[in-house]
Amino acid sequence: MNAIAKQLAAIEKFRTMHSSGCFVLPNPWDVGTAVYLQHLGFQALATTSSGFAFTQGLPDTVTAITRDDMLAHIREVVAATPLPVNADFQTGYADSPEGVAANVTLCIATGVAGLSIEDATGNSAAPLYDDQLAVDRIQAARRAIDASGIPVVLTGRCEAWLVGKPDPLRVALERLVAYAEAGADCLYAPGVSEPDEIAAVVKAVAPKPVNVLVSTPNPALSVSRLAHLGVRRVSVGSALSRVAWGAFMRAARSIAETGSFDAFADAARFSELDDLFGNRRS
Repeated sequence: MNAIAKQLAAIEKFRTMHSSGCFVLPNPWDVGTAVYLQHLGFQALATTSSGFAFTQGLPDTVTAITRDDMLAHIREVVAATPLPVNADFQTGYADSPEGVAANVTLCIATGVAGLSIEDATGNSAAPLYDDQLAVDRIQAARRAIDASGIPVVLTGRCEAWLVGKPDPLRVALERLVAYAEAGADCLYAPGVSEPDEIAAVVKAVAPKPVNVLVSTPNPALSVSRLAHLGVRRVSVGSALSRVAWGAFMRAARSIAETGSFDAFADAARFSELDDLFGNRRS
C-alpha cells in the first residue's frame, strides 16, 4: 500500500469513528509511546504539541517549536503505526488565513488523518484572534483540505477556557458554532469540564462531533459519562507525558536528595519494553 492509499484508508477509518459512539484519542509524544498505545488496542492517536515540546526541553509555544520541527515530529508519529493520527497543529503556524492554508497543506502531506487549528494568539493582551479572523482561518484550512483532495478531519478549537476569557462558555459556543459553519468537521474547547457545559457544547454544534479534553482526574468525566453527554471523542493532551515526567522527576529527585534508588521499583521491565519494540521489527 502506497503512502496516499494508507492515508486515505486511515482517514476513512477516522471519519467512521466520529460517526457514532465515543472513543478515546490518546496522545503519544514520540514513536515509542505511539507503538505502545497501538499495542494496547487504541484505534487512533493524536500528537500533543506540549508533550513534544517538553521532550525538546522547550515550552509549549509556536515560537519555541518551529513549524518544520513540528511537521517532522508529526511525520514520525504517523509512520510509527498504521493508526489514524490527528495532528495538534496549534495555530497553523501563521496568523493570516493564507499562511494557515499553506501550512495546512504541508501538514496534510505528513500523512495525517486529521488536524486541529486553534484560535489562541499567544498574546496575553489579545489572547484570541478576532471573531472574523478566527473564522477566516478555519475557512482557509477547509479550503486547503478540499483543494488537496485528501479529506482529513478538520477540528476547530476554541481556547476560551485556557486563555481565561470571562464567560468562556458563551465565547466558546459562539465561536464553535461559527467554526462548524466555516467547515470544521469536529469541534473542541479544551478546558470545558462541567457536564452541563459539555452538554451545551454538544447541543450547539450538533450533529457535528465534539472532542473533550480530560487531562486531570475527574470522576465526573469517565468515558461512559462523556458518551452519555453525547461526546464523540476524548483526548488527554499532555497528561500521559506529564504522568511519565512525574515518575521521572520523583525518581531523579529521590536520587539527588536522598541517594535512594527505591523509586526504580516502579520501573517498566526492560524485557517488556525490549520485546515490544523488538517484535515491531520482526
